[in-house]
Amino acid sequence: MRWGGIFDIDSKRVEVEEEELRTHVPDFWEHQKEAQAQMKKVKELHQWIDGYDELDKAVGELQLAWDFLKEGLVEESEIDTMYASVMEKIEALELKNMLRREEDSLGAVLKINSGAGGTESQDWASMLMRMYLRWCEAKGYKASIANILEGDEAGIKSVTIDVDGAFAYGYLKSENGVHRLVRVSPYNAQGKRMTSFASVFVTPLVDDTIEVKVDPAALSWDTFRSGGAGGQNVNKVESGVRLRYQFVDPYTGEKEEILIENTETRDQPKNKENAMRQLRSILYDKELQHRLAEQRKIEDGKMKIEWGSQIRSYVFDDRRVKDHRTNWQTSDVNGVMDGDIDGFIKAYLMEFAAESEE
Repeated sequence: MRWGGIFDIDSKRVEVEEEELRTHVPDFWEHQKEAQAQMKKVKELHQWIDGYDELDKAVGELQLAWDFLKEGLVEESEIDTMYASVMEKIEALELKNMLRREEDSLGAVLKINSGAGGTESQDWASMLMRMYLRWCEAKGYKASIANILEGDEAGIKSVTIDVDGAFAYGYLKSENGVHRLVRVSPYNAQGKRMTSFASVFVTPLVDDTIEVKVDPAALSWDTFRSGGAGGQNVNKVESGVRLRYQFVDPYTGEKEEILIENTETRDQPKNKENAMRQLRSILYDKELQHRLAEQRKIEDGKMKIEWGSQIRSYVFDDRRVKDHRTNWQTSDVNGVMDGDIDGFIKAYLMEFAAESEE
């Protein structure tokens, strides 16, 4: 069986040849932004083609192994393993095929805020941070912590993570909303069951190839020391940066101060550059949300993932994690907390991706 028609692979092969020809012109690298955008387009097309070729090869090997099974040359368990591998590759391409919006191919800025509840909710926020970092690691994405605010006793109050990699936003946009934890708290002396909340907010991570208007007059900067609790860990140079941007919504006239802190490196100029990248991501997302809001069907879908709405419950004692938008659930709590969230992402995209394209 061939899958090229499903994934439109023939047109992608033609397209990549055409796009690669554009990179061969003599003055190609004289225009850096345009060149980077072109190379990114070529790379994404190659990822599609390579993924399909891997699937096609795996299907061919499975068919051959099936013939060998009839002749007693391979074990049935080998067939089962190969079949599972083929299905995994098919599902990966199907999932990627659902991400067709312009912003889906971008990286992501993921921010986690602990809810009310002190140490318990701060611990929950740190568990979510670990879950997403493990997911990024499994996907081969580069995840860097742009800023983190430690909890009073344990855990974290907030963290901002830059996730760099193709389609990171397309996958992670399903995580927008409030995540609810129910467990017997190790911080409760009576051993009572506690409920904690943490909010996750995901925006596209824009790069220099995407034009976003930033008003220099609306920008202001502060610097501060960043580092550990004392001793040799103290950063005696004010490398941490705090960016304030006085944003005026061009459609409503509403005013809002956007505050971004970055302590990612000990290099202040680098931190400023990272903070500006996050600002541009936020501004890009605001324009994106305006476009989405004008489409009624998309708006109806977004109602289910608004900031402040509960999207998923993690009930440790009952061995259950359930998404309230799709009703997809699993009993593999440990797997989920180790970053295995693809089931939730796929269920969300299968239910809502078609709506967002209309």
